[in-house]
Amino acid sequence: MVRSVLVALIAVLVGCTHAAPPAARFVTMPGPIARPFSAAVIVDGTIYLSGQIGVDSTGKVPPGGIVPETKQAMENIRALLAANGASMDDVVKCTVMLADMQEWGAMNGVYSTFFPTHFPARSAFGASGLALNARVEIECIAKLPPPPR
Repeated sequence: MVRSVLVALIAVLVGCTHAAPPAARFVTMPGPIARPFSAAVIVDGTIYLSGQIGVDSTGKVPPGGIVPETKQAMENIRALLAANGASMDDVVKCTVMLADMQEWGAMNGVYSTFFPTHFPARSAFGASGLALNARVEIECIAKLPPPPR
């Protein structure tokens, strides 16, 4: 009797530790050019954005350097979040990659305008090269707001 209760208890405990992982939803990259990665992946109420460079709707980096590129990258992030039910207020972490760390201040001047309520945690580092010869690439993680009741 005790043995069968213990076996049943162990079976229940083992079953609890092997719950199915939450399903991931993969968001395809918008734009005219197919890329070998998802724009974002949503898992368990969190949206993980791939790094965004400042490309416009034609897939081209705007002229003018770090300021217009940062603005376009942040607009791309805002649009991707909005398309998936989130906003800039939901961002909890960003990682910024810069082609030249000397442009950190100029990037911050634009970046900070996109977070009027709070600044997410952030890391920034220099890179020896970015896709499409971009000056900046920014990736973010956001917590999706709860669905409306």
